[in-house]
Amino acid sequence: MSIAPPVAKKTPHTFTLHNDTRLDHYHWLRDDDRANPEVLAYLEQENHYAQQMLAPLADQQEALYQEMIARIRQDDSSVPYLKNGYWYQTRFQQGLEYAIIERYPDSRPTQRQVLLDGNEHAADSAYYDQGQLGVSPNQQVLAFAEDFVSRCQYQIRFKDLSTEQLYDEVLENTSGNLAWANDSQTLFYVHQNPDTLLPYQVYRHTLGTPQSQDVLVYEEADDRFYTSIYKSRSTDYIIIGAWSTKTSEVSLISAQDPQAQVRNFLPRQRGHEYDIEHYQGQFYIRSNKDGVNFGLYQVSDRDNKTCQWECEQWQTLIAPRASVLLEDFTLFKDWLVLEERSEGLTQLRQLHREQNIEHAIEFDDPTYVTWLSINAEAETPWLRYGYSSLTRPVTQYEVNMDTQERRLLKQEYAGEQFNADLYRSERLWVIAQDGAQVPVSVVYRKDMFTRANPLLVYAYGAYGASMDPDFSAARLSLLDRGFVYAIAHVRGGEELGRDWYEQGRLLHKKHTFSDFIDVTKALVHQGYGDKNRVFAAGGSAGGLLVGAVMNMAPTLYKGAIADVPFVDIVTTMLDESIPLTTGEFDEWGNPVEAEYYHYIKSYSPYDQVQAQAYPNMLVTTGLHDSQVQYWEPVKWVAKLRELKTDDNILLLCCDMETGHGGKSGRFEAYRDLAREYAFLLALV
Repeated sequence: MSIAPPVAKKTPHTFTLHNDTRLDHYHWLRDDDRANPEVLAYLEQENHYAQQMLAPLADQQEALYQEMIARIRQDDSSVPYLKNGYWYQTRFQQGLEYAIIERYPDSRPTQRQVLLDGNEHAADSAYYDQGQLGVSPNQQVLAFAEDFVSRCQYQIRFKDLSTEQLYDEVLENTSGNLAWANDSQTLFYVHQNPDTLLPYQVYRHTLGTPQSQDVLVYEEADDRFYTSIYKSRSTDYIIIGAWSTKTSEVSLISAQDPQAQVRNFLPRQRGHEYDIEHYQGQFYIRSNKDGVNFGLYQVSDRDNKTCQWECEQWQTLIAPRASVLLEDFTLFKDWLVLEERSEGLTQLRQLHREQNIEHAIEFDDPTYVTWLSINAEAETPWLRYGYSSLTRPVTQYEVNMDTQERRLLKQEYAGEQFNADLYRSERLWVIAQDGAQVPVSVVYRKDMFTRANPLLVYAYGAYGASMDPDFSAARLSLLDRGFVYAIAHVRGGEELGRDWYEQGRLLHKKHTFSDFIDVTKALVHQGYGDKNRVFAAGGSAGGLLVGAVMNMAPTLYKGAIADVPFVDIVTTMLDESIPLTTGEFDEWGNPVEAEYYHYIKSYSPYDQVQAQAYPNMLVTTGLHDSQVQYWEPVKWVAKLRELKTDDNILLLCCDMETGHGGKSGRFEAYRDLAREYAFLLALV
């Protein structure tokens, strides 16, 4: 007996702009308060339908889930790191979902102290996330941020580490971003707009006083910018950053004198992006002033009370390069370490700060990712870094930069049966329709590769975020069943430098979608997948990609997974009351301008749904999502149900308790992934 899907009622609602009228029958599904009984009832109908349709897959879904969590070490701990005389470590206990953060004094590992037990704090909540933690410079007080709703609205609390008691005050509606001044009595934190959730104010809080007495020290007036804070490497400054897609600005507060006025480092200038560090009396600036791929500069911190540190004063340490993107750097007493990206792959380079000595760390895998780990102490020759590939679990190393001695600190567990030699990764280049060469990372199980495998293609392609080819123990459940998994490093990311991003945003956004289609076709043509068993997946802005591609090339795919997809772009970008909208204008364009309006509408998944056959699709959302509002995917599914001409499966799963990131907890988070894998395997 077939099961009838829900049918959303149609209530005409029109939007008119630039002599164009859009008719939205499902606008009524938007409820900012998440309390409308009719809307909630419809969401429950969708969930009930999905549960019924997925019921035959329950056994396989459970088997997949058990496989995934069996690859997680039950009793596990991170590699401890030293900071200000204490070793810090994250630990997990058998069967428990959340981390325990603890520390012990240097050379006294038996004197362990639990700073924060996430399992205790999450006990009465359906969702829990630990935000930033910070121990006061005198080592007596812990400040920590927590989110219990999954809307990125963090509360900050304080714990007396000598008595284990909590202070009375709770700082509400913060971004979870915090930094201590050197007096151990003053905490700076970032406050959010209660409606848009935009982090835009920095407050000074005095320990032991109510939030109502906190002092506003910085306010960002331009709602295209996000505000964050961090403490400098030298601990001399609290650094306030104002960040937008194409412009940034930094201001400073003396960590030694937290009552002092905020000083601007360099006024913002449209198109100039920079960030700074401070160490040994010098500011170090990563800036794109001389080239889009960023250079590294240095300037003295001499007393400069009447003006900013103008660019003309900066000394060039690393000039921008056309083919190498400078992503990050870390300062040590004797060494400067650069995190760079070239031809899509990350690299680490060590430069001696006084002598003409340079070392690069070499890697063997054809496609991989490496990154700088926690290096809390500058007065050391030991550099910690992480490494992973599509076939190698996350591995932590440290290298002595003076001698190049290397130590293996830890490799993540991937299950008792895991054997890396069973799998193969490859790095391919696909020529897109306009001639651009798109890098692709591919992995599969060697003994199951037949050139007629089911193929899953994943991509993101937005915000300059690079989708690096790292390891996933959960993904083994697909590979061990014959899937080939591919990451398409499409334009909109930054894998090939800043220009790769520029080619996939604003009026070039369609490159992201055409790249994905071109990669899919090339992989099938080259024998990496059966043309009748090809699948697409992406989340958030990657869900936008999936939605656009489903409209553009629906017959290319057997099925698709769209997680928390951003699909109603025109409507959202015209509504500045929605979180994130104003800060996104430089990413998508402002549709108040006719050129951007028509361009965005031409690819917007919701606006471009048409009467045609669509692949099988599983769509997810979270009721409390603050990044992609739940009603976008809900409306999209309702419109697809109305117009699609096929009998393929279309499911919407709305988590009524979480937001953008889905379920919290190290085990529960895999239930949704197991559901998605079961869905794909059933279609195969």
